[in-house]
Amino acid sequence: MANMMRIAVLYTIDDIRLEERPVPEIDQCEMLLKTRACGLCGSETMAWYKTEPKVLGHEPCGEVVALGANVTDYKIGDRVFVNHHVGRIDSHLSRRGHFTRDPFYKTMRLDPGGVCEYFKVTAQHLAMDTHKLSDAISDEEAVTIEPWSCVLSGLKVCNIQPGDTVAVVGAGFMGQGFIHLAPLFGAGKVVALDFSNWRLGKARQFGATHTINPNEEDAVEAMRMLNNRRLADTVIVTAPFSAAWAQAQALVEVGGCLHLGAPLSPETDWIQNGHKAYFDQITITSRYSSDHTDTYSYIRLLEAGRINARDAISHRFDITDSAEAFRMLTKAEESLKIVIYPHGIPS
Repeated sequence: MANMMRIAVLYTIDDIRLEERPVPEIDQCEMLLKTRACGLCGSETMAWYKTEPKVLGHEPCGEVVALGANVTDYKIGDRVFVNHHVGRIDSHLSRRGHFTRDPFYKTMRLDPGGVCEYFKVTAQHLAMDTHKLSDAISDEEAVTIEPWSCVLSGLKVCNIQPGDTVAVVGAGFMGQGFIHLAPLFGAGKVVALDFSNWRLGKARQFGATHTINPNEEDAVEAMRMLNNRRLADTVIVTAPFSAAWAQAQALVEVGGCLHLGAPLSPETDWIQNGHKAYFDQITITSRYSSDHTDTYSYIRLLEAGRINARDAISHRFDITDSAEAFRMLTKAEESLKIVIYPHGIPS
């Protein structure tokens, strides 16, 4: 194996560079993985979210190519998923179930990242959130583990009751995940809202029972028409824009749940009507990222054939075309999950 490798580095949203860096060295408690595939995430297009130059991508699937002397649970050739951030057990937030909000969580990262030819797995990653992949899970399906585990994590806190009507505002890749997984949590009607009829068509494929294009009809009235004059019991907003949050809030029935599935920028205020906030009894939830319990649950659902991850992959790129792949991600037009192959696209 060469000592140098190719990586794709995000400097700014318009500046993606292919560079060479040394292959990471491992100690006796670590592993080195060959990156088989890595997905791109929409969060990387939010300039305020990532400020420093960083290796592109955090949704990799890898193959073990080197083991530290103390690593005994894996062998050369194993295919594995590793969560890019991992938590710890012994902290106040972790003991209360908030693993991803413990500051420790974001300090733990794959070295150097996802869109690179090789990456290192630390001892903490091995202890908390590394999983062997069975033959039932392809490399492309594996790149959905991190992002759609975040979806699963969010659905856990939405308090969906059997038969509830669930609406999803924003039908990009993450929105499609909420649409697709909501029935596993008991949803009856699943309503997708988006300005793109292409994405709404995809939403039907992933399980939406109804679709609404707010550019073509009044979304609130359309919801009442398809839902026995009621609004939705749970509304999930995946678009990081104030207008999307306002649209989502307008669609929640009294006593329902509004789940915030994507953040607004730090300088954006969200102003509520105090009278309605009290009397409507709407629960507002959010979940940042996924922890080890979420990825474990998602992998089991994937192995059981309950999740159609394969059809979520819309585009494939070689690492040399990372800049073009990122431009497609930024445009957010007719694409869902974009996958980059550091060692060439399989034939």
